[in-house]
Amino acid sequence: MELTLELLKYTLPALIVFLTAYVMIRGFLKSDEQRRKNELDKSNQETVLPLRLQAYERMALLLERISPESLVMRVNQPGMNARQLHGELLASIRAEYEHNLSQQVYISTEAWEKIKIARSNVINLINAAKDQVKEDATSITLSQKIFEQVLQLNSPPIQESLYFLKEEIRELY
Repeated sequence: MELTLELLKYTLPALIVFLTAYVMIRGFLKSDEQRRKNELDKSNQETVLPLRLQAYERMALLLERISPESLVMRVNQPGMNARQLHGELLASIRAEYEHNLSQQVYISTEAWEKIKIARSNVINLINAAKDQVKEDATSITLSQKIFEQVLQLNSPPIQESLYFLKEEIRELY
């Protein structure tokens, strides 16, 4: 019994010191790991945040550039017929879209889907206007039909997507 008591006199304090040191070191390591993780997150945020903001800016620019009003004013040239204008409008939309494909990495999937839907709606609007004019019509006639179609819409396809992008950016900041 005396031996057990003597053994406890030496081992119990050593065990308490060991457990105390273990708990303190573990807490220190956890806090250090959390600090490093926070620093890494902050560093990543400083790098990624400007890229994401730039992507949203480029998506807004894409939407503005493929809006029917902007597109017709930019693409229509004197002497074009409706068929030529139709082809140029579609080619311009395709080029703008392809130029900005890589930006989908930095924006949300839902935002990218809204942009694709807007693009598709603009193409459908242009095609519908093309179907309403004669084959030998002038580009001015097609332009007028496109503008008429835009005016008939309750919510232009581009505005809905732009609104969504703006709301998503507000949530980020």
